[in-house]
Parts: sequence; structure tokens; C-alpha cells
Amino acid sequence: MVQLNWTIIIIAALVPTVTGMIWYNPKVFGTAWMNLTGLTEEQLQKGSMGKKIALSLIFSLMISLAMNPIVIHQMGVFSTLAGEPGIFDATTGSINQSSEAGALLTSFMETYGDRFRTFKHGAFHGTLFTIFLILPIMAINNTFEGKPFKLTLIHAGYWALTLALMGGLICQFR
Repeated sequence: MVQLNWTIIIIAALVPTVTGMIWYNPKVFGTAWMNLTGLTEEQLQKGSMGKKIALSLIFSLMISLAMNPIVIHQMGVFSTLAGEPGIFDATTGSINQSSEAGALLTSFMETYGDRFRTFKHGAFHGTLFTIFLILPIMAINNTFEGKPFKLTLIHAGYWALTLALMGGLICQFR
């Protein structure tokens, strides 16, 4: 059975904060980002920094959880069979080997459970997710908000790096 590795999920949830501190540093893309958005250091300091960080960490945890089925293919098989009657033993909660679906899932995981479970594969899916979902969403928003495409590229680059690292971590460690 594919189980969530909560240690890695929490570590992966810290990745957006770490990459953000580097990516949006004035020596990297921070100055360009501030110029393109019209933000100043004073404006960025307004509001509760604790609240901003807490919300960022909560949202990052949500992203980390969402990355699991994106980078771990075996979760799709598990979710397909999870609703089958009798797949789980009612008393233990473990897979019921005597059910057809339970036996099928166990056999599948024994044969294919470690397939495509590498950092490289997870990073690949994190990057694809950015290119085919994050980039278009941001581009649409920024287009209608009249923001320059360069700003979209700065943000998309950040998310490509961040989701590649998150996907790699989640996929690599079982």
C-alpha cells in the first residue's frame, strides 16, 4: 500500500520558504520582482510577518500533500481500488488478502511498488506541473491584470524550481 511519508511531506513543505528566500533575494530576482510589481521594502514590511509565514507554511503543506499523487504513480492504482468492498480488513484496517481487490493491490505493489520512485522522476513531474498548470494560470491572471510577462516568468521559474525539488523529495523517499 502507498502510505504518506509525513516526515518528507513536512520537509517538502519547507521547500517553498527556502527557495523563496533565495529566488526573491534582491541579488537574484527580488529587485526585478519588486520593480515589476511596484512594491517597495516598506510595503513588504507592512502586516504581520508571523501571519504571512504561518499562512505560507499552511499553503505549502497543502501543496506538499497535493504533490503525492502527481509524482507517485502507485497512488493512482491504490485510489482506484480503495473503494472496493472488502479491500480493507474491518478490524485491523490493513489490506484484506482474501478479497480479490486486496490480493490484486498487494500483488501489484510487490511487482511495481518501486517503479519510477526517484528524485529525478519526481522533479520531472514537478516541472511538468509548473509548465502545464502553474504557468498558464499565472499567465492568464497577469495578462488580465496588465502585468508584464517578465513577472510571470519570474514567478513560474520560482515554482518550477520549488515544485521540482518538492516532487523529487516526495518521490524519492518512501
